[in-house]
Amino acid sequence: MVDRRQHWETVYGNKAVDEVSWFQPHAASSLRLIEGCADKNAHIIDVGGGASVLVDGLLDAGYRNLTVLDLAESALAASRARLGARAQSVQWIAADITRAELPAARYDVWHDRAVFHFLTDPADRTRYVEQVLKSVKPDGHVIVAAFGPGGPLQCSGLDVACYAPEALHAEFGAPFRLLGHQTEIHRTPTGQEQEFVYCYCRRI
Repeated sequence: MVDRRQHWETVYGNKAVDEVSWFQPHAASSLRLIEGCADKNAHIIDVGGGASVLVDGLLDAGYRNLTVLDLAESALAASRARLGARAQSVQWIAADITRAELPAARYDVWHDRAVFHFLTDPADRTRYVEQVLKSVKPDGHVIVAAFGPGGPLQCSGLDVACYAPEALHAEFGAPFRLLGHQTEIHRTPTGQEQEFVYCYCRRI
């Protein structure tokens, strides 16, 4: 069985943050979706946000209650170094999202780009959804981006699951009302194209 924490520490140890396949110089889709559903006082968690620049964009936009969770401490360290003094205003959590101790009914927005599709074990997906149900406030928003039907079957040496929008929403089920979805073609640093599906829901 793969030690997930060690796997991702190795990935970030061997590649610069702008060389990993999911790197975005600007998290435009995620920012637009978050700004469309959350005011500046919203409590937002970016799951798997490690070295992502989404936190930079959110800080630039005036959001101030931000949490970034990632399995790899080295990825979080890269973001803290990039942000400098601004990193002090962000809560950083190094943990496996399927086992993390998160506060109940804390978050107005749950954001995940490129974590959920790595959860190929149904038990892990169940634990993930339980975390969302526990920690997102009623009427809170859940934004999850995963590989679409045309996405790769593996990423960073691990098997992944690909989802059509309806299948991705079905993993979360009745407690979440689907508000919309969109497809994005992501171009990796090596020039390959990857299909991502973004689903956004409201926690009922």
